[in-house]
Amino acid sequence: MANVHKIQELIEPSVLALGYELWGLELVSAGKHSVLRVYIDRDKGILVDDCVAVSHQVSGILDVEDPISTEYTLEVSSPGMDRPLFKLDHYKKYVDSWVEIKLRAPFDGRRKFSGTLTAVEGEDVVVRIDNEEFILPIDAIDKANVVSKD
Repeated sequence: MANVHKIQELIEPSVLALGYELWGLELVSAGKHSVLRVYIDRDKGILVDDCVAVSHQVSGILDVEDPISTEYTLEVSSPGMDRPLFKLDHYKKYVDSWVEIKLRAPFDGRRKFSGTLTAVEGEDVVVRIDNEEFILPIDAIDKANVVSKD
């Protein structure tokens, strides 16, 4: 399986040159076929044409560099309303937001946490659930999303 960090290093300069932020990547394996999701963002939002432009550029880079050894589908999109969080800076932007976090391994007997992101302290995120705060190391987080509570 390809290294997501290597893929990020390969494509980020081109995404930035096109005027977008590379919000994050997900490489999801589904048997013999994988999906590479590339999330892009910018202040004025993302339109379908933006995704097409980035997809064309990234596809060319991946065809030349060939960092994914299996068959895969490339998807380029906006992070959307329930945006995934990848970096500490992402968490900092969404302090006081409702988040859902899934850990790689159980902590306090649980892997899933849904609550208010109250702080980022060093390499840890702090989530309040009811009246209890949990300090979760970012390295232990498998997946995290900001969730709109409607």
